[in-house]
Amino acid sequence: MRDSRSKRRSTSAFSAGVLALGIGLILIGLYAALALSQTQRDRASQPLTSIPVAVNYPAPDLKLITLQGQSAALKDYSGQVILVNLWATWCPPCRAEMPVLQAYYEAHQPQGFALIAVNAGDSPTEVLAFVDNAGLTFPVWLDPKDAALRAFRTNALPSSFVIDRSGQVRLAWSGAIERKTLEKYVTPLIDQ
Repeated sequence: MRDSRSKRRSTSAFSAGVLALGIGLILIGLYAALALSQTQRDRASQPLTSIPVAVNYPAPDLKLITLQGQSAALKDYSGQVILVNLWATWCPPCRAEMPVLQAYYEAHQPQGFALIAVNAGDSPTEVLAFVDNAGLTFPVWLDPKDAALRAFRTNALPSSFVIDRSGQVRLAWSGAIERKTLEKYVTPLIDQ
C-alpha cells in the first residue's frame, strides 16, 4: 500500500513538474510574441528611408520616350544636376516617395535641378493616371523594356541616381527616401 501511495505521489509530482514546465514555456512564448509584435510596430512607425551611397562613374547614354510620346535623352539635361528615379505604379515604396520627390523638385528646379522619373514597364495609361492623380510635374519617361534598369545595373525599385553637372553619377540608392535626406545629400551637389 505504501508503494502505491509513493507511486501516486511521484506521479503527481512529475505531473505537476510537467505542468509547471508547460506553463513556463507558454509564458515564454507569449512574451516572445509580444516583444516581436512591439518590435514590428516600432519599425512600422519609423519612416523608411534610404541613405545614398557615393559613387563616381559616367552617366549612361540613356534615351527613352516621354509620357507625351517624345524622344528624350539624359544628355538633353547636361549642365544640370539630375535625379533619375526608377519606379513603377505597382511598387508601394515608389508610390510613397513621389510626393517627397515632387516637393524637392519644386524647391530646387530653379537652381538647375532636374528630376526624371523613369517608369519600369507599366502601360502608358497606368502611368498617366498615376501622374495625374499624384500631381507630378517633373518629366516622366516610359521604359517598357527595362533599358534604364540595365543601364544603371539594378533591378531594385525604387532606385535613384544623381548625376552632377559634369555628367558623372555621384549618388545612388535603392528604396524610398525622405526630404531631409535629399537635402543632406543632393542639395550640396546642386549648390556646387
